[in-house]
Amino acid sequence: MSKAVVAIVGRPNTGKSSLFNAIAGEPIAIVKDTPGVTRDRIYADCSWLNHNFTLIDTGGIEPDTRDLLLASMREQAEIAIETADVIIFLVDVRSGLTDADYKVADMLRRSRKPVVLAVNKVDSFAKFQNDVYEFYNLAMGDPVPVSAASRLGLGDLLEVVSGHFPEESGEETEEDDRPHVAVIGKPNVGKSSIINRLLGENRVIVSDIAGTTRDAIDTVVLHNDTEYVFIDTAGLRRKSKIHEDLERYSIIRTVTAVERADVVIMVIDASEGVTEQDAKIAGIAHERGKGIVVAVNKWDLIEKNDKTMREFTEKIKSTLSFMPYAEFLFISAETGQRMHKLFELIDMVRSSQTLRIRTGVLNEIVSEATVLQQPPSDKGHRLKIFYATQVAVKPPSFVFFVNDKELMHFSYQRFLENRIREAFGFRGTMIRFFVRERQGKDAE
Repeated sequence: MSKAVVAIVGRPNTGKSSLFNAIAGEPIAIVKDTPGVTRDRIYADCSWLNHNFTLIDTGGIEPDTRDLLLASMREQAEIAIETADVIIFLVDVRSGLTDADYKVADMLRRSRKPVVLAVNKVDSFAKFQNDVYEFYNLAMGDPVPVSAASRLGLGDLLEVVSGHFPEESGEETEEDDRPHVAVIGKPNVGKSSIINRLLGENRVIVSDIAGTTRDAIDTVVLHNDTEYVFIDTAGLRRKSKIHEDLERYSIIRTVTAVERADVVIMVIDASEGVTEQDAKIAGIAHERGKGIVVAVNKWDLIEKNDKTMREFTEKIKSTLSFMPYAEFLFISAETGQRMHKLFELIDMVRSSQTLRIRTGVLNEIVSEATVLQQPPSDKGHRLKIFYATQVAVKPPSFVFFVNDKELMHFSYQRFLENRIREAFGFRGTMIRFFVRERQGKDAE
């Protein structure tokens, strides 16, 4: 089941980024006393007690502004509201109830989503208690006093928020074992066109206007008697034409789509080449351990020689160096070139994601690897790998029990990973390693 999504919204400068950082536990969002500093919507995976959820920080909502920047931030906040399961409506006790707060409250009521009203900057409950009562006028339920700066009241807030999370009962729905494939990428790279070509009909709107696909859409495609669920996502936005230093991405829609997927198709426009923005988008899937196919679309528009594909592949691998395991396919949604191979790659990558290796076989490969390349040592103290075992799939995850985990250098982990890949494949999926020290006499 996908994690619950929680969006923090409110007018500018109420402390949304400070609250986001306090809940996330690290300074991710920029915090500054200037309205409009949080220009990009930022997300973080969080946990509280036994609840896991995705938290979204939004730009402030200025309901009636004509400022292009603030108006665009409002649009981003509205997208976050549409996507969220629960909304934290943050107001400022020090500035009191404002007309903008009423207008934001009206917007949130229309969303018909659960809303938790949080009153920020309450550094002293005794001092500001009467001021908190003023916010009952918003008719948004009981206001929860918090101080993001002092980290006060966060537990009370999260208890109320988590009470609105969808039920996580494993019995409530049947497991959907159909392959789920998220199609992600920048705007106008051909994501919808790819699905339309696979589907054989124009069920998804296709336009040359970036951002036509507003919502994630599930499309079922039948191929060789197997149903594939394709999740089309809105493209992540390019650099703003309004402010050169402003980048605004519809990240959360991609995050939630990737979360639901088994395999991710990362679409790159061959005519534009691979970019830093492509790397940011691909990173969302990589961080979540999904199977990845890089589909280079519009390949029919490229003038080619016998080296073009290899050179293009090397450029992609350089930019996406953090995921060398990804599979590549050069396609054209317009002409149908190599489109039939997408299903083959999806099946192969999905198989790699769920592949399990018996502990005995795995340890034979590890033993052979340590003979080929001696484990690292420090001051006469050499790394010993006692045994390894696979503990999870999606992605395949392995625990290595050793005498000293400090000696398990990254380069040696990469060597072991390569040996495991040579033996078992694992094409298109990352492999996770966890290193544990064995305690007691056995560790000598």
